[in-house]
Amino acid sequence: METVGIVGGGYVGLTTAVCLAELGFQIRILDIDERKVASLRAGEAPIYEPGLEDILQKHLASGQIQATTDVTEAMPNADFVFLCVPTPAAADGSADTRYLEAASKDIGPHLKANAIVINKSTVPVGSFQVVADRIGRDDIAVASNPEFLREGTAINDFMNPDRVVIGADDEAIAARVGTLYSKLNAEMVLTDPASAEIIKYASNAYLATRLTFINSIAEVCEALGGDVEQVARGIGLDSRIGSSFLHPGPGWGGSCFPKDTRALTAMAKRSGFDFAFMRGVVHANERHMKRIAAKSLAMLEGMPSESTIGVLGLAFKAGTDDTRQSPAIEVVTALVEEGVKVRAFDPKAHVEIDGLEVVDDAYKVATGADLLIVLTEWPEFAELDPSMLADAMKKPALFDTRDIMPVTDFEAKGFTVRLLGRPSVGELGSLA
Repeated sequence: METVGIVGGGYVGLTTAVCLAELGFQIRILDIDERKVASLRAGEAPIYEPGLEDILQKHLASGQIQATTDVTEAMPNADFVFLCVPTPAAADGSADTRYLEAASKDIGPHLKANAIVINKSTVPVGSFQVVADRIGRDDIAVASNPEFLREGTAINDFMNPDRVVIGADDEAIAARVGTLYSKLNAEMVLTDPASAEIIKYASNAYLATRLTFINSIAEVCEALGGDVEQVARGIGLDSRIGSSFLHPGPGWGGSCFPKDTRALTAMAKRSGFDFAFMRGVVHANERHMKRIAAKSLAMLEGMPSESTIGVLGLAFKAGTDDTRQSPAIEVVTALVEEGVKVRAFDPKAHVEIDGLEVVDDAYKVATGADLLIVLTEWPEFAELDPSMLADAMKKPALFDTRDIMPVTDFEAKGFTVRLLGRPSVGELGSLA
């Protein structure tokens, strides 16, 4: 049984660890955070991801997964080592590679001969060589193997991938990395390191672009009287386009899209190319989130300072507790700044924002509220009783930015309902 070292026990690292354990590999997780390692050893995942904790506990019990803060325990026997460390955004939007460089330097002396070090997290183009330089050993190969994991469906995404991208400057090295995925039914894309690194950024940039596009089309529909649901269906049936990522919402966010789109434009700028198109996509998304806040304010009959808004959802998407760059947080913050009293509930996520009251039950957000806004598409929200919500509210009004609620049922209980890009919705202004 080959041994795989995982440097970084965060979202990418832990998902990779448990899935590779499922595929039969011995796993050694290395992390500098003692509290996180203690949590992992106890079978407690530091993040919420459906199915992850159960698999972790299973392989901890068998000894197939071990976690440590000691590089001398994790690295010496590893045939492969995945670098799954953060690459946060720097002040100029570029990716900060300090953690990547430090991890590469730290593990270098402890790697066994002919081990392969693999960049798994999203790293800037050229990181392949940066890692090789920091390791500083001719007997260690480096490859790029970007992740394409969606929060909320990460286990399934790893075990049933659309493709596995491997970048290396030696075909034999790429083939060796490919053996890690031999039990999966996946198409292998074997390429050079730079192309592999660009594929990751380009994928996220394109998906963000599609979301921005359909949100903009929703605004067009509101202005001209169209129905964005029908428009999306009509264009999505075109085989050249497809239907994925053509559902309007409050904007895109999370740990990847905002960071990666900015990093891509920063990398392009350093190379002499002004990626104005992608800058426009980012700006349009920021404008859209402000527009959601403005439409919410316009639905209030009284002054913002005299109003209460109940918010359903704080995570950037359903299936995760991640609130990083969440559109819901952006909207909530804008409403609080306007003087609105905001009360929110999320099944998994929790944040602390001055002026925001977070409650532990979905019905509590409706108490005395002038408006209810759905900002995260948790399916359980669609099961809420409109009668109970209406009875608790000062004014039965619903702004469903995710289009998941049973509109007819809410209207039957006296709710005024607004959706994005639907025929009855008119432009309601925008924040300065």
